[in-house]
Amino acid sequence: MKRKEQVLFYQFRDEEKLHLARKVLSRMGIASKVVPVEAWREKVGYLLGMKGFQAAADKKQDDFVFPHEVMVLQNIRNKRLDEVLLALQEAGVPKVRFKSVVTPFNTLWTLRRLCETMQKEHAALLEQEEKKQKQMETQEQE
Repeated sequence: MKRKEQVLFYQFRDEEKLHLARKVLSRMGIASKVVPVEAWREKVGYLLGMKGFQAAADKKQDDFVFPHEVMVLQNIRNKRLDEVLLALQEAGVPKVRFKSVVTPFNTLWTLRRLCETMQKEHAALLEQEEKKQKQMETQEQE
């Protein structure tokens, strides 16, 4: 039995981009869901509608501001992930920098933790790229 493919959209403010992305996914047979801004408190598994997850009991109002668009992809991996990303690109959907594939591990995380982890990983990758760039420039000058 094929597992249900699903994409969660978080923090998409550009309605046109969101509509286009959801249309592309729908044509590919992939369900999609827009999660509300305050969903950062919830576990990823709960947002995906997985069995055994309940809504967060703690609704206190500490602020979490994450200004980036996020796509969380469930049961979409490897070649299929490449197909999905290519289809979005070919349809003219601007690139989404923060994307995560669902794992058994990160379903237990809150959306906030997932976002913070992606942000740290993204920063580390940028730092690596900058170091490489500086090394190349230094070598060219020698």
